[in-house]
Parts: sequence; C-alpha cells; structure tokens
Amino acid sequence: MAQLVPIAAVAGTAASLYGTVRQGQQQAASAKAQAQQQQQALDVRQQQLTTAQAAEERTRQDRLDRTVASTRARLAASGVNPDQGSAGAITAGLAQDAAEASAESDGAYAARMASGRSSLLNADGSLTTWLRAGNSFGGAVRNLLD
Repeated sequence: MAQLVPIAAVAGTAASLYGTVRQGQQQAASAKAQAQQQQQALDVRQQQLTTAQAAEERTRQDRLDRTVASTRARLAASGVNPDQGSAGAITAGLAQDAAEASAESDGAYAARMASGRSSLLNADGSLTTWLRAGNSFGGAVRNLLD
C-alpha cells in the first residue's frame, strides 16, 4: 500500500501537468485568434488612413493648381508676365507652401500609421503556462523526495 502513494502522486502530477499544458495550448490558440482579429482591424484601419491620405493629397493638389492658374490669369490680365519677376516668386511661393503642407500631412500620416502597430511586448500567456507546469512538476518531485 505504501508503494502506491508515490505512484498515485506521480499520476496526479502527470494529470495536473497535462491539464496545465492543455490550458496553455488553449490560451495560445485564443491569443492567436485575438491577434489575427487585431491584425485584421489594423489592416482595415491602415487602408482607411491610406485612402484618406490619397484623397487629401488629391484635394490639396487640385486646390494648388486652381490657385496658381487663377493667380497666373490675374497677373496675365493685368499685363504682367506670370513667369518672371515678382509674379514668378508668387507662384513659386504658392508651390513651396503647398509642398510644406504636404510634408506636414505626410508626417502626421506616418505617425498615425505607427501608432496603430501592436507592441511586441503583448503577452500571450504561453510563458506563464510553462512556468506553472514547471512549478507543479517541481512540487511533485519535492513530494516524492520527502
């Protein structure tokens, strides 16, 4: 009868270890499914941001083209050559202002894209499961040695 106690302890430990490993596998599967959902949501958000950025860029370019054309037409109507002197400086200044606004918008876009990325430090619970299994196994060995 005394010989059955260590065998029962080993069997109980094995069952506990198996349960802990199974729980870890289920947690890993759940974490993987959740990570896939988060990745899909992130992909959708990035597509939305890319589409919005492209639309904003087209709007800005159209506005610049209309402003430059209007300015050139007014200057030409008043008898000034729109490509020379101060008139050329005006149109060049409009293009430079638009380029600066585009650069700022691109910086904001890059920051929005970067903020949506998930961290590499997100826990998936797999290490915790193995530590619990090791602790359980260590407790069983300690009981057998006592």
